[in-house]
Amino acid sequence: MITTENQIGKSRTIGHLKGGKNGPTMIFFGGIHGNEPSGEKAIQEVFLKIEKEKIPVNGNIYGIRGNVAALLARERFLDRDLNRLWTDEKIEKIKAKAENELLNEDKELLSIHQVLSAILKTASGPFYFIDFHTTSSKTLPFITINDALINRKFSKLFPVPIILGIEEYLEGPLLSFINEQGYLSVGFESGQHTAREAVDNSIAFMWLALVYGGALKSKDVNGFEGHYLQLQNSAKENASFFEIIYRHPIGTGDKFDMLPGFKSFDVVNKGKILAEHNDKAVLAQQKSSIFMPLYQSQGEDGYFLIRKTPKFALWLSVLLRKIRMPALLPILPGVSWVDKEKGTLLVNERTARFMAKPLFHLLGYRNRVINKSEILMTSREATAKNRMYSGTWWYQNKKSV
Repeated sequence: MITTENQIGKSRTIGHLKGGKNGPTMIFFGGIHGNEPSGEKAIQEVFLKIEKEKIPVNGNIYGIRGNVAALLARERFLDRDLNRLWTDEKIEKIKAKAENELLNEDKELLSIHQVLSAILKTASGPFYFIDFHTTSSKTLPFITINDALINRKFSKLFPVPIILGIEEYLEGPLLSFINEQGYLSVGFESGQHTAREAVDNSIAFMWLALVYGGALKSKDVNGFEGHYLQLQNSAKENASFFEIIYRHPIGTGDKFDMLPGFKSFDVVNKGKILAEHNDKAVLAQQKSSIFMPLYQSQGEDGYFLIRKTPKFALWLSVLLRKIRMPALLPILPGVSWVDKEKGTLLVNERTARFMAKPLFHLLGYRNRVINKSEILMTSREATAKNRMYSGTWWYQNKKSV
């Protein structure tokens, strides 16, 4: 079943294709932000081509619209950012509201949540969740993931940069919510909002993902190799891992102006003027690469800074997680379990400073400060449904780590 473009606003689901019973279930989101239509367009084009060319499907493929009302208005959001609401606490508060109290994004969340719950109840795994986005600045296409090994292994198949650690700086992204349930989830930022290349990159990514995930066979996809080259060329053969080291927040009512001309992955030296925030110059605090500079009116993130992750650190983190080194953390002073099943630790700020954030990152932990003296550390590995993906070719491929 496919819904065409003129039906936007009438259907949450862009399409659903069902094939063999033993295949994966792959869910693609487009338009979680309403000013980012490229993903939604790409999903439509791929679905239409699959149907037109009668490409055999294995398992289930879903295309889901995000913020439908904001897509129609061509705004990032109408009342509040839909991609900052996906925490258990916020979802429960929204569910408890009366109908007349619901904001636009509350309604969008409840609708999407209902669709996801139905898919997880009726379809079979392994499940793949992929969320398409674009940026307000020019950029190479790139992947963002929560740092679970299943996400890393799958993401490494694509010839684009991979960004780790964004969940440490953002509260409530959709993919973090899904990842906390243990499922593989990948965000793909395909380019600048209005660029046709952003649509083309999303289309290429979707074809590759469908084949890598086992929903389609490469021999059935005309020009399959060309989709790989499309991404490789757009990314300028940059397929490195990067880690976010800084986020510049923007408060409600703040005046923020990014200096013109910055693109994601541009190297900036310490002391370089990056923006003006409330009429004060903002300088780069260290040599790094700028990431997702803000060139739009809506948004809470002025820019991020990133640095390349050494291959040795990636290898070491895999080793430490496989030997279950994180299980030993609570024997340290100032470290205790909050939820062992979910891999959540409460860490004294002094202990965290002594151990240093990079070590926690190696072990798969990301932090969120809860008060002046304590930090909540959460590991995606504890909840990851590794067994669900253990039979896939990419999970068993050591080179994909």
